This record gives sequence, C-alpha cells and structure tokens, in this order.
Amino acid sequence: MKNFTEVTAFVLRGFTDDPELQLLLFLLFLAVYLFTLLGNLGLIVLVTGDSRLHNPMYYFLSVLSSVDACYSSVITPNMLVDFVSEKKAISFLGCAAQMFLAVMCGTTECFLLAAMAYDRYVAIHNPLLYPVSMTSGVCVPVIIASFLGGILHATVHTVATFNLSFCGPNVIQHIFCDIPALLAISCSDTHTNQLLLFYFAGSIEIFTALIVLISYGFILSVILRTHSAEGRRKVFSTCGSHLTAVSIFHGCVLFMYVRPSSSYALEHDMVVSIFYTIVIAALNPIIYSLRNKDVKRAMQKVFGKNQFMNTVSNLRLTCFYPDSLGRSFIFQQLDLTWPRNIMNRSNDTNVPDFILMGLADSEETQLVLFLLFLLIYLVTVLGNAGMILIIRLDPQLHTPMHFFLTHLSFLDLSYSSVITPKTLQNLLTSTKRISSLGCFTQMYFFALLGGTECFLLSSMAYDRYVAICSPLHYPVIMSTRLCHTLLAGSYTFGFMDSIVSAACVSVLNFCNSHVIHHFFCDTSPVLALSCSNTYEVETIIFIFAGSTLIVSLITIFGSYVSILSTILKITSTAGKQKAFSTCASHLLGVTIFYGTLIFTHLKPKESYSLGKDQVASVFYTIVIPMLNPLIYSLQNKEVKNAVLRVLQKREGCS
Repeated sequence: MKNFTEVTAFVLRGFTDDPELQLLLFLLFLAVYLFTLLGNLGLIVLVTGDSRLHNPMYYFLSVLSSVDACYSSVITPNMLVDFVSEKKAISFLGCAAQMFLAVMCGTTECFLLAAMAYDRYVAIHNPLLYPVSMTSGVCVPVIIASFLGGILHATVHTVATFNLSFCGPNVIQHIFCDIPALLAISCSDTHTNQLLLFYFAGSIEIFTALIVLISYGFILSVILRTHSAEGRRKVFSTCGSHLTAVSIFHGCVLFMYVRPSSSYALEHDMVVSIFYTIVIAALNPIIYSLRNKDVKRAMQKVFGKNQFMNTVSNLRLTCFYPDSLGRSFIFQQLDLTWPRNIMNRSNDTNVPDFILMGLADSEETQLVLFLLFLLIYLVTVLGNAGMILIIRLDPQLHTPMHFFLTHLSFLDLSYSSVITPKTLQNLLTSTKRISSLGCFTQMYFFALLGGTECFLLSSMAYDRYVAICSPLHYPVIMSTRLCHTLLAGSYTFGFMDSIVSAACVSVLNFCNSHVIHHFFCDTSPVLALSCSNTYEVETIIFIFAGSTLIVSLITIFGSYVSILSTILKITSTAGKQKAFSTCASHLLGVTIFYGTLIFTHLKPKESYSLGKDQVASVFYTIVIPMLNPLIYSLQNKEVKNAVLRVLQKREGCS
C-alpha cells in the first residue's frame, strides 16, 4: 500500500437512514438470507444424499449452490449489522477482504455457468457418449479452473483498487465494498483501474457468454431436428433451468461492470447489486428445483421417509391425557391402533389414519407453497424467538406490557409450530397421511394455544386500559402477582377449551371417508367426516368457542371504550398521539386475529367453504404468527430502541 493512504476504515452508507425502514429491510434481507442458506445447503444435501443425482450436472449444481451460499454470506451478514447499527463502519482490511471474496465468488459463478452449459450440450448432443465425455477426470479440473480464474481475477482488482489513495471522504455510497463505489471516492487517478475493470470483466463475460451461446446454439439445432413435440419439451426441460439462471446472472453483471464509470448511478446500481449478490443466490435453488423433476423426486423421497413429526406428536399426547376422561390409555407402540383405543364407541371405527388433502394438487404449486410457507415459518421462528430474547435481555422492557408480549410471542411460535412443519412435510410427499393420534394431538394443541391467545390478548387490553386510564397507579395495579394470575388464567381457560373439544371429538365414529379437505386437522373438516350424529358435539364446541371469543372480546371492547374516552379528554394533539401509540400495536393485532377467527369458526357447519376457509386458516395459523413480531416491533419505539441497545452492546464487547 502507498504511504499516503490516510483512510483506515470506510462507512457503508446503505439504502436509507430512516430507522423504521432500516428495521423493515433488516427483517426482509434476514429472511432472504436464511432462505438462501437453507435452499442452497438443502440442495447440496439432496445431491449428496440421493444416488440418482450422482452425475456431472448435479455435481456442478452442488458446487454452484456452495458458491451462491458463500456469495450471499460475504455481503448479507455485514449489511444486516449495518441496518440495526448506528456505526456502519468497515475496516480497511475488512473492506478489501469483502471485495476480494465477492469478486472471486462472482467470477467463479460465471465460469461454472459456462461449464454447466457445456455439460448440457454434451448431454443433449451426444447422450450416448455423455458418461464417457463428462467423467470426474473432466469435471474436477473444470471446477478447479473456475475457482482459480475467480481467485486470479479477484486478486488483480483487489491489489489495483487498494493501491489507490483514499485521503478524502471515506463514505462508500453502497451496501458493500464494490469496485465502482470505491473508485468513486479515491483521490488518485482511477483511469487505469477503470480500464482493468472494463477489460477484465468484459473478457470474462465475453468468454463465458460465448461458451454458453455456442453450447445453446448446438442444443437448439438438436431441438429443431427433434420431430415430436414431446421430445422437444423433454430436451428443452433438461436445460431450461440453467438457461434461466444464466440470463438473470449475466444480465445483471453486464449492466454493472461492462460500461464506462461515468454512467455509475447510486440508486440503480445498488438495486442491481442486491439482485445479483443476494436475490439470485436465493432464486437459484428455486429455479433448479421447480424445473427439475429429479430434484423434486429426491425431495419427496427424503421427506417421504421422515416419520419424525408423527412420532413426536404420538409421544407428546401421553403427557396431557393421564386418564383425564376416566379411561385407561395404553400407548406401547408407535404404529398406534388409536381409533380402536380412543374413539371406538362401536365396532365400525376402522380408520387407521387420515389424509390431509392440502391446498393444491399440482406438484409445481405445492413446491411454490412449500418454499413460501418455509420462508414464513423461518421469519415466524426468528421474529418471535428474537422478541422473547430482546425482552429478556433488556431491563427497560421488564414491564407488564412486555411480559405479556413475551408470552404472546411464545404462543405464536408454538401455534405456528403445531401446524406448519406437518404442512411443509405434506407439500413434499404424495401420501399426506397423518395418524389418528397425530391428528387429534394437532387439534388439541391448536385449540389450547388458540384459546390461550384469546384470553392473553384480553389481558393485554386490560393492561393498556390501566396504563392509559390510571397511569399513576399502573405499577401498583399491574403488579407481578396480578400479571402471573392473568397469565395462569389464560392458560387454564385455553386448556379447558381444548379438553372439551378433544373429548367431544373423541366419542365420534369415523367409519367412511378419512380424507380431510384441509391442510391441518381443524374441527370443522374433521367433524364433516364422522358417520355419527355430530349435532350435540357441534353445539358444545360452538358454545365453548363462542363463549371464549365473547368473553375476551367484551373485555377488549370495554377496555378500548374506556381508553377512547380517556384519549378524547386529552386536549393536546401530541398527548392524544402518545396515548394512542401505546395501544395501536395491540389493537391492530387483535383486529387481524379475531377477524379471521370469527370468520372461520363462529358459523354453522353448512356454511363451511373449502376455498375461503382454507385461505382464512392459512392467515391466522401461519401468517399472523409471523406478523405479530413485525406489528409489535415496528409500532413500538421501546422494542426498536432495545434492539439497537443490544446490538451496540454486542459491538462494544467485540
């Protein structure tokens, strides 16, 4: 390095300075990053674990997935820290290392995509000679050469860029240490660096693009010579995924680097950079799985063997039914003949298990839903677990309101975990079976957690009423003892509600169809399968569920009427806004939760509609548990400040 380089650290400006928008971007990119890691690492595990995928195409694909995971990991973690930190600094050496690794991964991916295009050419143009032509003796040197090319290219640009002088402003107008952004703040003459960037990046792009174009030119000639439409579709399907990935990646790279530096524009280039460094890495597993039958079969094979969820649900129920209904339950085997032990009131109960029809029959739609629900579930787990952790770690959040919020996050996390994992498993299997015991266990916990959340939300409404209507007496009224009493009462009533539902359904006979037209064991579709008279059972469940909703809603409504009257008495606009802000998050959460709950359950069985009720069920069982952490963090300055304090404390320790 030259001696007149004065800058020892850089500041990454990023997208925005707005704290709320930064928090939203943090959650968004964290979800994308988790999905990227899960998708790419999952694809590597599938290719490694399934012997049918042990061929050159999937060998290249597994290496591409590892490069994508590394590519995203070079950029995203530091960007996530910057979103929630006031100091967005990166050291001089850290910036150099980030640029080196980013250029290396990007260049290696270019060469790998070209190698994969050649692989597709050999497979389609000479299918009989493919095993001989694409041996490990060919594939391994090609992969090594791709990595060496990436390392060489990254070394040239890193050395050339960080030999420049950075003696002026050290603020990089970007989300990571990219070459054009660093050249823009250098006080040296960057003409040579710009030429290096243009010629080196251009040469690599032209070389790899030519290999891709020539390979696909030969592939196209083979497709045109194929007479049958089915044969053409089959040939094209083997390279459709790769062609999609190549078009997206090379388009972004050409736009970014093969152009004069005078056309560098912050906003456009940051968006494009996000796309090819973060988004494409998340898209590649989707592209190569949605359009690849072999990968989809491997996924179905892996998930089809997994009986873990049924085993866990079978073991958990014994903890909650110790002769509670006056019967003797003996669970000695995991292949349970549960209908005969639990439900039989007559000898015609012979359904061994149920089949959950789910949300769609199309394999591609199921895979899209799997990826969507998996992403939502990851955000749900991360958001709710993060909320619990933040409240536990920050002493300023040890208040009654955040005490209830901790348990709401725990309920949402459990609520989603009762439904989503089994739904994800069924989206990837053809059987979609759930044991009778597993089905009724799912129904029991669903009722338990749903009823508890209703009463907990009413307790939170009462807490907001005391905080706004009696602020001076709030610490005295909302004592630790009262908070624990309200919490224990919520769980007790939820437990009673679930026991009643389970007891009512357990006395029914299921002797005909065992196909549940839903994605989980909800009460209405299960009752529709029974060959018993369900009128009394429906009435009891309706009364108990209705009572739970009415009691909790009356508490919430009464609390907010008093809150509204107090707010209207406040003369200043700022005072009204401050008072309303303390309950806005809770009011929004209550409205969404109770709206979908009432729409789904408080109605006669005759009005049950598969399409509408499934959408509503997805919303309140899967989506709402994800939304609650966002609602209570984006609308709550105390939580946002606590997040910043925890992260700053961690930075100080490091």
